Amino acid sequence: MTAPMASNRRSRTGGSGAVWSLTSNRLRPNGWTSADAAGLPILPGLLRWNEVKNRDIDHAIRFTTDVTSTHHLWPARHDAGSRRSRAYPPMGARFRLRASYHPAGLGPAAMAVIRAMKTYGLVLADNGSPWFFQGEQNGHWPISLIEDLKQIPASKFVALDTSSLRVTNGSGATR
Repeated sequence: MTAPMASNRRSRTGGSGAVWSLTSNRLRPNGWTSADAAGLPILPGLLRWNEVKNRDIDHAIRFTTDVTSTHHLWPARHDAGSRRSRAYPPMGARFRLRASYHPAGLGPAAMAVIRAMKTYGLVLADNGSPWFFQGEQNGHWPISLIEDLKQIPASKFVALDTSSLRVTNGSGATR
């Protein structure tokens, strides 16, 4: 009985070939996925507790939504949508929080995230819960911050055309 069990354990393995150099702007080849449907690196789009605590968020934030297009646009390299229509957002779409959005009564950490959403926006990176953005795993995230951010309505975001920022198709570098 021990031998089949040991053999069974050996067959329960997994792996990933998605390797990222965070010192390069090179994107994966078009059509390649990664740990997310858009084929983008996850780490650069995560909110990190230290940057929120220090009120210094200088990047777009990755997010998911439930219904997406079967298309993708730069910087995304892949798509996994369920709708052929371009009326649904493609992987790689960027949304920015409207400058006119001025919430009341939110804490300073939430306001730092809101500033980043107004400046750098959100990048659609995967299918999942609607307008769900992620942060690093960290025990310091305050529940009050999460509750504050849940109050931002999706209708306060606007889609952006970022194609003019692209330097080349195979690079994540921007102008």
